[in-house]
Amino acid sequence: MSERRRGAVDRFRAEAEARGLGELEIREFPEGTRTAADAARAIGCEVGQIVKSVVLMADGRPVVALTSGANRADTERIAGILGAAEVRKADAAEAREATGFAIGGTPPMGYPAAVPTFIDDTLMQHDELWAAAGTPYHVFRITPEELVQASGGVVASFARQQ
Repeated sequence: MSERRRGAVDRFRAEAEARGLGELEIREFPEGTRTAADAARAIGCEVGQIVKSVVLMADGRPVVALTSGANRADTERIAGILGAAEVRKADAAEAREATGFAIGGTPPMGYPAAVPTFIDDTLMQHDELWAAAGTPYHVFRITPEELVQASGGVVASFARQQ
């Protein structure tokens, strides 16, 4: 594993432990898990069990939407929840600045500063979820309840099926 990847995974692991998740089993997939379909195939789970961390810009401020791999974050619904005039997907530089991680490997927590986080309510129907652990090649298992607690996210209805 490259030093950059190792650093991202180590930063994530330390933050997850600090948030009470204990020692996580982080799995590495050399073929990558950049998309929800790739991740589900590699892990052997349903696409709906994949947590996509989508960084958005709401009136110029970052927001993270943790969305089921089977869904898309509906920016109009998120704008309504926030009372924002404009919500759009963050570009790669904005996403990295807000979270400290690259798109495709953004975990659901562990950012340099607090970022408002919303959790797709459809994720709550699963017993087990899988999320990025700091790179597009690393994932970890988490329950919906642990996701809410560790991310500090608010469960909301903001997704639409793909």
